[in-house]
Amino acid sequence: MKKLMVVYGLLIVSFLVYVVMYRMDEGRSAAWEDGGLRGSIGENYVMVTFQSGMEYWKNILKGFEDGGDALGVSVEYRGATQYDVKEQIMVLEQVIAKKPAGIALSAIDSSALTATINKAVDAGIPVVLFDADAQGSKAYSFLATNNYNAGAAAADKMAQLLGREGEVGIITQSGQQNHADRTSGFKEAIAHRYPAMKVVAVKEGKGDAIIWRDAVLEMMEEHPDLRGVFATEASGGAGAADAVIAAGRKGELRIIGFDTNKETLDRISDGTVSATIAQGTWNMGYWSLQYLFHLHHGLTVPAPTLGNDVAPLPPRVDTGITIVTRENVDDFYAK
Repeated sequence: MKKLMVVYGLLIVSFLVYVVMYRMDEGRSAAWEDGGLRGSIGENYVMVTFQSGMEYWKNILKGFEDGGDALGVSVEYRGATQYDVKEQIMVLEQVIAKKPAGIALSAIDSSALTATINKAVDAGIPVVLFDADAQGSKAYSFLATNNYNAGAAAADKMAQLLGREGEVGIITQSGQQNHADRTSGFKEAIAHRYPAMKVVAVKEGKGDAIIWRDAVLEMMEEHPDLRGVFATEASGGAGAADAVIAAGRKGELRIIGFDTNKETLDRISDGTVSATIAQGTWNMGYWSLQYLFHLHHGLTVPAPTLGNDVAPLPPRVDTGITIVTRENVDDFYAK
């Protein structure tokens, strides 16, 4: 009798595995209809950010939309309107309730979003992260700048601008792993490579150009010999430039920003900002959509199957950087 029960048990398990694999094969076949990789217009993928009106997200969303057009699926953009963790969690919960085909998320906080991300994945909604990570969550992949290396590249550029000596400061944004990595990369590169340089202050900018300006003004007052400032966030370059102009130190204090919003590009053009770090933002959006589509249709290699512990996607993808200066700034204005 026991042997018979074991046989029945094995048959049931085998049947369940067959059903799962059959459904995955169905999804793969549907995605490859008409000889090309295509979805359907009713297949909806959602991008979720914070401070949703920021110019920074536009090129990422353009990549996401281009990916959707290439695959014949629909996309949607949602986001917290403010720099507010609770609001982004609420928005993400609303998106999960609609059961989209996949979610691309930039996490406002590296740990606060984990439970909600896991809720989506557990409900069968694939999630990939871009720009800002949520380490320890069940998200399948993180597509972003290698922010530590980007910070180190900013330090190298600052050293070049200052002749490898002098006091410098950092204005950053707490609570996000990407800003923490940029700060660490900059500080450690200065400490290890440029002994005649010193990071004398790190201040909070809170994603607001006015707060950035005031922080730089305060930094200049506290450190009269300050020769350079690295701003780790898109609003920082313009805010730091406003501070330098207000203090009458244009051309004296070197500023390196992050990202390519128009205000920063304009300040590079007029010589107030020396450089900025351009991220591969379009890549973040386009490949987030591609990854979500492949997850939704079971097209990943290796595909997720019962008992398969191999990650179906690369856990981290470096989307690249470019250093923008007055020489190449025209290439980065929106065409």
